[in-house]
Amino acid sequence: MHFQLTDEQKMIQELARTFADREIIPLAAKADRDEQFPIAVQAKALELGLLNLALPTEYGGGGLGAMEVALVTEQLCRGCLGIGAALSISALASEPILIAGTPAQQQAYFSRLAAGQFASFALTEPAAGSDVAALRTQAKRVDGGYKLTGSKIWISNASLASFMVVFAKTDMDAGHKGISAFVVEREAPGLSVGEPLGKLGQRAAPVCEVFFDEVHVPESSRLGQEGEGFSIAMRTFDRSRPMAAAFALGVMQRCLDEALAYAKERRSMGKAILEHQAVGHKLAEMSMKLEAARLLTYQAAWRADQGQPNTAECAMAKAFACDAAMWAATEAIQVYGGMGYSTEFPVEKLFRDAKVLQIYEGTSEIQRNIILRELTRA
Repeated sequence: MHFQLTDEQKMIQELARTFADREIIPLAAKADRDEQFPIAVQAKALELGLLNLALPTEYGGGGLGAMEVALVTEQLCRGCLGIGAALSISALASEPILIAGTPAQQQAYFSRLAAGQFASFALTEPAAGSDVAALRTQAKRVDGGYKLTGSKIWISNASLASFMVVFAKTDMDAGHKGISAFVVEREAPGLSVGEPLGKLGQRAAPVCEVFFDEVHVPESSRLGQEGEGFSIAMRTFDRSRPMAAAFALGVMQRCLDEALAYAKERRSMGKAILEHQAVGHKLAEMSMKLEAARLLTYQAAWRADQGQPNTAECAMAKAFACDAAMWAATEAIQVYGGMGYSTEFPVEKLFRDAKVLQIYEGTSEIQRNIILRELTRA
């Protein structure tokens, strides 16, 4: 067993860390207050090769794997979870095209991502979150393709995207077996995107409702065969959940960094609060949980890159890391005491940002269901 990163991975990790320090952290508080994604950051990240890491090199990508994506994502989200998440969503949208796209589809859409365009992954609906089989958006077959009717909600980067991977029912009575996947142009007639939704945290990352009013989608834009959409989505999550877990690693590392620095400075009862066991043990526990979450995440990513089954490992990494991030953010505020509740310091933002990690890309409860299901298959 080897626990060392390669020289190339260390270089990519350091590049992302430096980028986050220089380009993301200075903008994070303002982007959160303004609820605006700083678009110039995306252009700089693209120029440095920090985006599109998993896309094939022949289409302008990095030709790298889930491990490198996790390493970079962790550092970007250490800078700001909102900005880091917005920078990462196109990677999620590209996975279904990597999994099920034809060479022509991959050429068409990956070249656009390599040129700096955004994409969205449109699965969630108002009445279909964890229960994917409950999707109501319909793709009705017509001459030359399909007509999409319905709506999606909480679609990340929808206001920025030039195209979306959309999951819809081609057979309304077939449950998850009736779901198909399509690539839909943002400017397609009948498609409209609502204003970004207000939310507790990750305010720099826009999420919107998307509405489909008989949107025509040519058959050439379907990914895979009819009825394969659920399988494509689940296979996507096996590759993307290490990235979601890496979101949490970034938050946890930032919580530890901020809490440790403050505990060294702040004095109480004649000594730095770090020297009080009640505080010191919080930091030690934070470090332990971070290391455990990191090992779980890297294992899930490594298995994806080796072509090994990783469904249970992804669920474990995502659930453990995201729950631990929420705990770490709560403890970071406790270390700061009253100051932690103030917007003058960064830990209240970390707390707000962390909560949704336990909800999106499969709630922590759903991850436990997956783990239990995999246990019973053994």
